[in-house]
Amino acid sequence: MAKYILYARKSTDEEERQVLSIEAQLAELKEFAAKEKLEIVASLCEAKTAKQPGRTVFGEMLRIISAGEADGILAWHPDRLARNPIDGGQIIYLVDTGKINSLKFPTFWFENTPQGKFMLNIAFGQSKYFIDNLSENVKRGLRQKLRRGEYPGWAPLGYTNELRNHTILVDQEKHKLVKRIFELYATGDYSLNSLAEKFNNLGLRSKTGKKLSVGMLQFILKNPFYCGVFKYNGELHEGKHEPIITKKLFDEVQTVMQKRGRAHKTKTHEYIFCSLMKCGSCDCYITAEKQKGHTYYRCTKKKGICKEKYIREEALTNQMKEVLQKVSLSDDWTEKMLAKMEEDAQTDVQSSSALVVALNGQITAIKDKLDRLLDSHLESVIDKSDYLAKKEKLINEKLRLEEKLNEIKNKGANWLEPMREFILSSNQAKKIAANGDLMEIRTFIKNAGSNFTVKGKKFDWLAKGGYKIIAENANYPNWLPGSDSNRRPIG
Repeated sequence: MAKYILYARKSTDEEERQVLSIEAQLAELKEFAAKEKLEIVASLCEAKTAKQPGRTVFGEMLRIISAGEADGILAWHPDRLARNPIDGGQIIYLVDTGKINSLKFPTFWFENTPQGKFMLNIAFGQSKYFIDNLSENVKRGLRQKLRRGEYPGWAPLGYTNELRNHTILVDQEKHKLVKRIFELYATGDYSLNSLAEKFNNLGLRSKTGKKLSVGMLQFILKNPFYCGVFKYNGELHEGKHEPIITKKLFDEVQTVMQKRGRAHKTKTHEYIFCSLMKCGSCDCYITAEKQKGHTYYRCTKKKGICKEKYIREEALTNQMKEVLQKVSLSDDWTEKMLAKMEEDAQTDVQSSSALVVALNGQITAIKDKLDRLLDSHLESVIDKSDYLAKKEKLINEKLRLEEKLNEIKNKGANWLEPMREFILSSNQAKKIAANGDLMEIRTFIKNAGSNFTVKGKKFDWLAKGGYKIIAENANYPNWLPGSDSNRRPIG
């Protein structure tokens, strides 16, 4: 009487569809063995694809059979045993040499005859064909998604996967924080460590709920997906998803990252306001040092003797907060000015047909170049590395022109966005003074003014543009946007 090894297998690459596959196979096979009165000497299970040879449990089964401890196999179907010619050939060889006297399948008939072995060969061949065809279909589907501009993977932080239509949408909450990460890093005032700490405190988390690490932030800042394009297998593709940032901002971030690419020695202390101010008496830069747990700022005295005294960081910070209070807009005035801007936007949009036509022509020319470039690659006129480099250059140029086209179409309202940013920034000044950290205070002060000095333990500065107007007109006189016929931002 034949002694059988019961063998059950599921594919790891079909995890979601085969979660209960092994349990279901075992139940069916045990029921079949009882019905056919088969002697089972071992039950072997494994979760591994049969596309390639090298399955550990399958190899153990062949060893047991070769040792004469069993001479039959019970499996659900021949494709559970092999989906590649090597494993299938081993089974056929053991049948030919008499090591395997019986193969039993509830869903497939087999007899140890020339016809039976021929049918078994066909079954193994069909399994191999199924895998090859499935692989080709998957690759073809991926290529079609790429042609449509659809990213074939999980959406990065700031986006969500819409599973019903297999699209990628902007996350209405997280995308604002991700955009802010790019904006802050582009200023050059924030390190990756400080950004990670800041946005972890704001509650931003990865897709899996983990806190942001420096590595995660680096991946975000280097990912072109956020400006409307993406790379897949080293090739740049235009995406149909909505960009979170502009190409210009993305390029600025890459420039800052390259400048910081060299390794730096870790500083014992981080003095936020160093390199920002000069001494009001001798024009030397202000430096800082730690004394008894406090940070003090003082003149470097590199030009000689200077009588200016130290100022504690707390006192300096309080003076800067007073500056922020002076250039802040109230919520009431912020609403009035934004409402006035929206009114002006309705009348300021002007057509620029000639420029639009010219830019559309340039974009069309780039599309033609991309088509010819692809033809040249397919015909082996240029190699893949040259093709990828030229394609990336053309796509980036096309993206730049498209952004410029959008600006031209709305050129009558070009002043609106910087004005809006200025108003909202001024509105945030009071909040930064109340709750902001030292880096936020420094960043705001740096953007709002120049010529920062310390003299007689007093911080002084020159406000720029609109901030100067607010600082000099604390009661907010009638200077709403639109009152100037030149339509220029005051910021």
